[in-house]
Amino acid sequence: MRAPAVILVEDDPIDTELAQRAIAKSGVELELLTFRDGQAALDFMHGDAGKRIFVEGQRPTLMLLDLKMPRLDGLSVLKRIRERDRTRRIIAVMLTTSEEPSDVAACYDNGANGYIRKPIDFSKFVEVMRQIVHYWLVLNVPPPAVEGT
Repeated sequence: MRAPAVILVEDDPIDTELAQRAIAKSGVELELLTFRDGQAALDFMHGDAGKRIFVEGQRPTLMLLDLKMPRLDGLSVLKRIRERDRTRRIIAVMLTTSEEPSDVAACYDNGANGYIRKPIDFSKFVEVMRQIVHYWLVLNVPPPAVEGT
């Protein structure tokens, strides 16, 4: 059985590197796909490469989305993945620095499975990432793929 696939959509290269290091320290085997903006992630999932992954049964289990990004923000990505049968059941967790109640509400209103504020301290960030990965990939039973996708 293949390791679960996780998509990280983060525009800040430092946060991406920290997330990669933190996920590596989680002790959970997974395939991490990283994208610098929301449009690149959607292009992948809805393009030929994404189709191949879905056909091979390697549907991403978890998507970690930064909220504030250029080109296409995390909320827009969330809305678009919820619109398509193939991607609507991917677990989407917002990973952001925003503390705005309106951002929290908008994300949940549009189908976010979680909203987590990024800690500034690296050791706390590692622990948060460990908990996210452990909960969503080890403890949680992921939703089945939509039939015919």
